[in-house]
Amino acid sequence: MSAAAPRDLSAWDRDISALRAEMEAAIGPEDLAHLQKLERWGRLCTALGYATAWIAPNPLSPLLIAHGSTVRWAIMGHHCGHRAYDRVPGVPERYRGRSFGIGRRRFVDWLDWIEPEAWRWEHNAIHHARTGDPGDPDLLQQNLGWLRRSSMPRPLKHATVALLACTWKLIYNAPNTFQILRRHLARRPGEPASDRVDDIRYLAPFNPFTELGRAFYLACVVPYAAARFVVVPLLFAPLGPLAVLNVLANSVAAEAVANVETFLLITPNHAGDDLSCFEGRPTSRGEFSWRQVVGTVNYATDGDFVGFLHGFTNYHIEHHLFPDLPLLKYRQYQDRVRALCEAHGVPYRQGSVWSRARRMVDIMIGATSMHAESANGRAGAANA
Repeated sequence: MSAAAPRDLSAWDRDISALRAEMEAAIGPEDLAHLQKLERWGRLCTALGYATAWIAPNPLSPLLIAHGSTVRWAIMGHHCGHRAYDRVPGVPERYRGRSFGIGRRRFVDWLDWIEPEAWRWEHNAIHHARTGDPGDPDLLQQNLGWLRRSSMPRPLKHATVALLACTWKLIYNAPNTFQILRRHLARRPGEPASDRVDDIRYLAPFNPFTELGRAFYLACVVPYAAARFVVVPLLFAPLGPLAVLNVLANSVAAEAVANVETFLLITPNHAGDDLSCFEGRPTSRGEFSWRQVVGTVNYATDGDFVGFLHGFTNYHIEHHLFPDLPLLKYRQYQDRVRALCEAHGVPYRQGSVWSRARRMVDIMIGATSMHAESANGRAGAANA
């Protein structure tokens, strides 16, 4: 069923804009305190994970280390990168968008396979501007067209999805964001930014014998791999070689867990047979904000601890409507956003991570498809 546009698109836009102005006026020191609390919780997970990692390979240490990594990406890097805290009174420089994860602070703030500057360009400038349309680099239904069209048996398709989930930060996010940023930086003066994402070759940067490959390894692969799998285990050398090996084993396990966790938290937000994708660009600001709602889904929302466990991806509708506002505002104003959607007849979808993951997998293997909407809000044919 098509997700019909609001009955009065202009009124919808006025109400969304008024709510945003109210949220902006309410920004205060409590927003910074909220972010710092979540950051402390994430750092505690990392510390406890490594404090137990040297003893023996075990399930607890990788879970804690992995969630600490998830917090650094999904909460800290994600929202500081959106400049969500730049307007908070008295915010320290390290939380500002121009500073968080930039340069040498990458090793302190958010070290991952993904280059922070590349993530910001791909995610902030393109994904949020092109959510669900063919220019969206994160449109799962489009990116996985090869798997959806494949004639391989369904169990093999599910096995492929599992493999992608265990490695997606390295084999998808890092090369995708890296190539998109490099293409943007290589533009001639005055040349418009390309809106093509179908020509991104995810495996191309892994060839070390090319200029692209060498730059990719230097910017993405070597810093993270050296820190996570060499430097950190060697810090435990005073406890003996077995401690070093135990930390390495738990670090490798944590990498797989962090990939699966972020895959389950992030990718279902925009994938499901009850969500919309779009055939063209929005024609108005009201249509743009409508798209953010009908192309996005929330998870369970019940306080900060639940949000922390979800990397605050459980308020993703609010995030896509107001990406540069602090996390606390999403929790405080969620009921208002839902009520506004109901008043305008805009579907506001919410479900558990597990139910949304099932819908996402069905999209990935081609069992179902998203609703395709044309620029004027009428249903069209689903993408491949």
